[in-house]
Amino acid sequence: MNETFKSFCKLLLALGLVMVGLDYARAADEAPKPLSGAALYQQHCASCHGAERTGGMGPALLPESLERLRKPEALAVIRSGRAATQMPAFGAQLSEAEIQALQAFVYAPQLPVPRWSDADIQASHSFEPDSARWPARPQWSADPMNLFVVVEGGDHHVSLVDGDRFEVLHRFASRFALHGGPKFTPDGRYVFFGSRDGWISKYDLWNLKLVAEVRAGLNMRNVAVSADGRWVMAANYLPRNAVLFDADLQLVRSYPAQSRDGAQSSRVSAVYDATPRRSFVVALKDLPELWEISYDPKAEPIHEGYVHDYKMGEALPTPGYQNIRRTLLEEPLDDFFFDDSYAHVLGSARPREGGGSLGQVVNLDVRKKIAELPIPGLPHLGSGISFTREGRRLLASPNLKDGRISVVDLKSWQLVREIVTPGPGFFMRSHAQSPYAWTDSMMSPAAKDTLSIIDKQRLEVVAQVREPGKTLAHVEFTKDGRYVLASLWEMDGALIVYDARTFKELKRLPMSKPVGKYNVWNKISREEGTSH
Repeated sequence: MNETFKSFCKLLLALGLVMVGLDYARAADEAPKPLSGAALYQQHCASCHGAERTGGMGPALLPESLERLRKPEALAVIRSGRAATQMPAFGAQLSEAEIQALQAFVYAPQLPVPRWSDADIQASHSFEPDSARWPARPQWSADPMNLFVVVEGGDHHVSLVDGDRFEVLHRFASRFALHGGPKFTPDGRYVFFGSRDGWISKYDLWNLKLVAEVRAGLNMRNVAVSADGRWVMAANYLPRNAVLFDADLQLVRSYPAQSRDGAQSSRVSAVYDATPRRSFVVALKDLPELWEISYDPKAEPIHEGYVHDYKMGEALPTPGYQNIRRTLLEEPLDDFFFDDSYAHVLGSARPREGGGSLGQVVNLDVRKKIAELPIPGLPHLGSGISFTREGRRLLASPNLKDGRISVVDLKSWQLVREIVTPGPGFFMRSHAQSPYAWTDSMMSPAAKDTLSIIDKQRLEVVAQVREPGKTLAHVEFTKDGRYVLASLWEMDGALIVYDARTFKELKRLPMSKPVGKYNVWNKISREEGTSH
């Protein structure tokens, strides 16, 4: 009897343990499972950033749009939000694992690849109809030709600075992550901004009002404005195209970035206005071609391929006006610089296996490469300057990889000198009225706080200015070349004004990460010491 009772107790105990196990299993099944990054995005982010991450009230959250935002910084933004924006902090709502899952999701490619059609472009357009009646003169007291447009990346604003008194005249909110530098109409009245998210904004500097906006694409590199102010062109990574607009940002035409046979496509890495040629020049990142698109109604017709005698009508030409004139190359160009005549493009490509020269000179008239540039490393020719020394025109270019400035003869295409700097830099500026060129070393962790000042005749560094432990970069001269404005490239940064002859600091204006500043006169006059 005792043995039977013991067996019965053991059976009850076993059944109890089974039931407890089932209860635990049921509880585990019923416990909420951690959400995936995709689900977290749809729950917390899609209403502002779009269901396909293409942007809305907030910016696009695609890998192409986030390439300048380091992943640890993205985690910090998700946790703590962004000051002076509508981006909230999620640190109290999400676990660390969820925050990391969300970060991983937005850095992953969006599949299928988002589309942005001509219809989408047209639907995004807005225009202020009363703008035609706004006063045709500045509604503020300062020299409109010595105005600086300062892009503040810290809180996405633009400040307009009087270049004589060095005072802020006005400040207004901009689109997220402006990129590629603002471009001006020839009278200096209107400025066009391009954002990473593909928005183009037209702003009336004289009346301090927004005129028009349009979204040209989902990820844009830069915009260019024609010499007559009638046309605007955008260069897009996503979708892969260039897009032409009129001055009020109405869509005129889009150009798919494809090879002639349509078999290959490319991101569009840059577009610039070639003022004397009345054309836009377009660089393709993934195709060995350079495009020229003329806005001259009298442009010569385009003959593709070889023609024995075009006068005999052996080939059917394409009208030269607003069509693509292709120059076929050996390798793609990622960035480029015009010589004074604008007949030659000095371009650079990204590093290739085996090293060697990365630079090439392309003649836009004969439509072929005519020389290689002996510039090693990773030259940033888009920030190059030109000047005269001993009767010769020279190009000087900073380098994104090495601490050197390459100086090239613009006639022989030969290397004249390499000027050693404390570290690789991004920007270089000068002025025709100044004997000096200023360059940064912002790509160097150890020397990002240093600006080097180069004597353009001696071709050597003669002075430096520093902001220890900070990032000091991107200078621009005043209209007369007497003063230099530099960016203290920090969230609690400043615009620092230096005497261009003595290099002494004269004033600083607090600003939120002033990533770039642009003098109206230097830009519209194509001053030799600034980028165009």
